Amino acid sequence: MELANLALFIEAVRQGSLSAAGRRLGLTPVAASRRLAALESDLGVRLVHRTTRSLSLTPEGEAFMPHAEAMLTHADEGRAAVAPGDASVRGLLRITASVPFGRKVVTPMLARFLDRHPQLRAELRLSDAVLDVAAEGIDVALRIGELRDNRLIGKRLADNPRALYGAPAYLAEAGMPETIADLHGHQCLTMVGTTHWAFAQRDRVVRQAVRGRFTADSIEALHQASLEGLGIVMLSRWNVAADLDAGRLVPVSLIDAIVPDQGIWGVLPTSRLVPAKVRLFLDALVDHLRLA
Repeated sequence: MELANLALFIEAVRQGSLSAAGRRLGLTPVAASRRLAALESDLGVRLVHRTTRSLSLTPEGEAFMPHAEAMLTHADEGRAAVAPGDASVRGLLRITASVPFGRKVVTPMLARFLDRHPQLRAELRLSDAVLDVAAEGIDVALRIGELRDNRLIGKRLADNPRALYGAPAYLAEAGMPETIADLHGHQCLTMVGTTHWAFAQRDRVVRQAVRGRFTADSIEALHQASLEGLGIVMLSRWNVAADLDAGRLVPVSLIDAIVPDQGIWGVLPTSRLVPAKVRLFLDALVDHLRLA
């Protein structure tokens, strides 16, 4: 099976047109048609329905498409593995992260990373849900907090300082809590289903019951609620840096406990043959986090 034929098939599906794919790959319409026909002949099935203006996948084409992409990606990774230096890294890098971390930290870093590697493409999937990296075909998942699943291959990338924060107007009205017990009398902004916050107290972890009139299933919603003066929120330092500088939020420091650091992790589907694109991305992200 020729890689050039796979590349033509994938590009045709992405462009929705065989002629458009041919133009992008520098092929005449006749040459593009021959490559697709050769691939279908190798497989013994029809992969696409073609008209003069459009192209659509057959059921067999739908089933084959992810495998074609994987074969082309593996070929790119193989070339990159033996190429001198890292300038030739190419292919598609699939990343997942939480919505706020992906938007505020990963996206700005990715812009510079892709500029350094012009033959690399990135797909960033933002979700506050935990995705299955293997099942979703993800190269690396960026997660905050200690990993509970010991089957995952995790690499700690950086510390993740966290604290309690509140809007000046809320704290002026409700008062500044001094101990973890004081939180019982405050409006605490929590994720749906959360009843306790964990704190580090000397050499042990303590859990404090918290409650409030507002809960959400989104960190960004809790962040915005804190800015609106609805209560105290527990967030990562990177998430509120601009608000602290502008005075929109202030830290809430307790005398008897601190919010524990849970770390920023890169989670991989396997520890074997980690692609160069993943290693380079994680190294660049570590550098970015160190300077942030």
